[in-house]
Amino acid sequence: MQRRYVLQALFLLLPFSTIIAQDTAKTFYLWPNGAPGYENRKNEPEEAKDYYVKNIHNPSVTIYLPPKEKATGAAVVICPGGGFRLLVYNSEGRDPARFLNSIGVAAIILKYRLFREENSPYTLEKEIRQDAYRAMRFVRSHAAEWNIDTNRVGIWGFSAGGEVVAQVAYGPGYGDPKAKDPIDRLNGKPDFQILVYPGPLGIPEKVPADAPKAFLIASNDDECCSAPIVSLLERYRQAKVPVEAHIFANGNHAFNMGYRSNLQSVRAWPQLLTNWMTDCKLLSPATSAAK
Repeated sequence: MQRRYVLQALFLLLPFSTIIAQDTAKTFYLWPNGAPGYENRKNEPEEAKDYYVKNIHNPSVTIYLPPKEKATGAAVVICPGGGFRLLVYNSEGRDPARFLNSIGVAAIILKYRLFREENSPYTLEKEIRQDAYRAMRFVRSHAAEWNIDTNRVGIWGFSAGGEVVAQVAYGPGYGDPKAKDPIDRLNGKPDFQILVYPGPLGIPEKVPADAPKAFLIASNDDECCSAPIVSLLERYRQAKVPVEAHIFANGNHAFNMGYRSNLQSVRAWPQLLTNWMTDCKLLSPATSAAK
């Protein structure tokens, strides 16, 4: 009897990402023939080791769908961090995807190109922005198939991934109605954004009135990436756009989903995100509609 209670206690201490059902993820390249202008690089192999992925020349999305009986219709594109030299794929891609599935949200991990890799030909404002917009449009193009409400498609960035988010959060996001590719005709603007210790690049001088509602979180002792959310919070308030912000006293940078932290506030932060999404009515099932 005592042994059973010990095993139950150990089970409860495991990060939830290690005890959920087996992954059923599927990966799709954003462009079937390779990224525009770089089609000749589409077959270059990625380098994946331990926690990261790099050498990305054929950007893709990996789709995690929640069980049908749990699905809310909401979806989130996840942009892992890594300083644009690599992607912290497991703890800032896979783990948040599994978390989102646990609350009924479809999760889409974006492998975007990296402009700080050695000899990289890419830039944040062109190719990486292109990847982010394409990912948003790609998700909306599969809305019916994946049971997604096109009016509840958000984007989530960690660290440098927050700088990717900034490339699509504050512009109009209109598609090109004359585009040959029907995906490019769709809206690429997110309906909401989640920023976890986002980097400083791309913070707008003025938040536009049509900016997506935002959830912001960082640690005060993060010298790099706590200031951006303070600036954003002030500018969101000036624009009168809905925003929620949390600043922990401690936690530093790259606490990810909090699973490995010894700090109770950091370990508990995903529940704050669930609360916000619930209060914003993002987790209420609705019928998908074209956007």
